[in-house]
Amino acid sequence: QIAALLEKEKVLNPTAYKQREGRKTPHQTPENEYRWHESTVAYILEYMEYTGCTVNFKTYTNSIWDKRQRENPMENRKIFYNTHPAIISLEVFDKVQEIRQQRHRRTATGKSNMFSGLVFCNDCKQKLYYSTTSYFEKRQDFFICSTHRANKDKCSGHYIRAVVLEQIVWKHIQEVISVVTRYEAYFRSEMEQKLRIQSEKSLRLYQKRLAQAEKRIGELDRLFIRIYEDNVAGRLDDERFAMMSKNYTEEQKDLKAEVKNLQQQIHEQEQQAENIEQFVHRVKRNSTLTELTPYALRELVKAVYVEAPDKSSGKRRQKVHIEYDLVGYIPVDELLKAEQA
Repeated sequence: QIAALLEKEKVLNPTAYKQREGRKTPHQTPENEYRWHESTVAYILEYMEYTGCTVNFKTYTNSIWDKRQRENPMENRKIFYNTHPAIISLEVFDKVQEIRQQRHRRTATGKSNMFSGLVFCNDCKQKLYYSTTSYFEKRQDFFICSTHRANKDKCSGHYIRAVVLEQIVWKHIQEVISVVTRYEAYFRSEMEQKLRIQSEKSLRLYQKRLAQAEKRIGELDRLFIRIYEDNVAGRLDDERFAMMSKNYTEEQKDLKAEVKNLQQQIHEQEQQAENIEQFVHRVKRNSTLTELTPYALRELVKAVYVEAPDKSSGKRRQKVHIEYDLVGYIPVDELLKAEQA
């Protein structure tokens, strides 16, 4: 979509631009100098250097005999921040990477919805699919639980019309904006207390599991040495050694990935005050909104969880839980009652 828009607006692609500027390029002159390739756009969106940092060790080679360059995983790269002026903020870059992980394609009708990739079933935690047809009016488009659509016995029908979802979320965002702009100091203090209580419990769990994982990694290192020595001494045959070595390697790989994730979770929990500050800044930036836009939605909201409808009263009632980016759930009603009291 971005590539098509750039072509429509007649923006020179990189090769054509370099040639017009008299700069060398290994590529041939393009037939259409405004034609952008999707991979070029993706490369730009993922190019971290635009945030003002330098990224080293992006690729590696196996040996001097095998010189083919291979992409290095992010954990093996070295990032140096603030090495040159940024043209995009790290906050926006991180948000773009998050969106690209959730990216979705247009339906066969050519329609898309700004909530696609953000809406989840409150029970099975799987995504709600955006459903529409060329015969639908906008008010008829809906989201439905992906698990239920594949197997009705595994999860009940979490169905909600797209316009209803937008109304509910927009109303809640307006209330959040109102609370933050009118009672900013109170909002900060209450959310700091709420997040501190949550983070203390989470931190204890994360740190306990982190210690267990790191201890097990150390044990596996010692086991590697032991089975190697047993194999060399003839106490462990080659087949058994290969099987045990493979199992230990896989377990250690999984544990290292878990350790990295736990360290990230701990880091996020420890910077709650900074997160609140950043969220307040985002709210202020969107305080003059007159309608919900895709950019504002992605900037403020991390996920929306939809409960199954309750028809016990004779009317269809449905609860929606909004998880905001950086701060989680915001109890607007409780904040307003406490402030008014």
